[in-house]
Amino acid sequence: MPTPHDPNVLPTDLPAPQDDGGARHLAGLRLPSVPLAATDGSTVDLSALKGRTVVYIYPRTGVPGRPLVEGWDAIPGARGCTPQSCSFRDHFAELKGLGVDQLFGLSTQDSDYQREVVTRLHLPFPILSDQALGLTQAIGLPTFSVTGMTLLKRMALVIDGGVIGKVFYPVFPPDLSAAEVVAWLRTKQ
Repeated sequence: MPTPHDPNVLPTDLPAPQDDGGARHLAGLRLPSVPLAATDGSTVDLSALKGRTVVYIYPRTGVPGRPLVEGWDAIPGARGCTPQSCSFRDHFAELKGLGVDQLFGLSTQDSDYQREVVTRLHLPFPILSDQALGLTQAIGLPTFSVTGMTLLKRMALVIDGGVIGKVFYPVFPPDLSAAEVVAWLRTKQ
């Protein structure tokens, strides 16, 4: 039986994900119109947003004290959604200062579950739900399945006016995801 865990702490022996080519087709892709529910109650269509948008994508967040999915830590790239979210929270002002107009998290979890995460982690941005897999299927986001759930592989996208300009994939370690995006944005100043 899985044991309770602290989602803020990453084990030191996590397996690193390998680049399986699953995101190779995304750079340069114009996003289709796919409305996504956001934790702030709005609906967001990433294809229609003006300016620069950063979307970090993750499999699923855990809840402190609740057990992980059996074998979760052994799945390369699965563990670390809370630290990744916190890294974007902690770099939020810096990202805005580097010209990011919108920042979102994205997972296949429902908005109610995601709202708990936004509140608990004090995220200053909404998380988008692709629970119906509309965006995932429309653009071929890489996924994996575990215990009957279809989950997104971890990545980050920089989107300019509805076109994906940069893809960070795979992302590891997840707690450095935002710093990697910041470093890339600095080279574009």
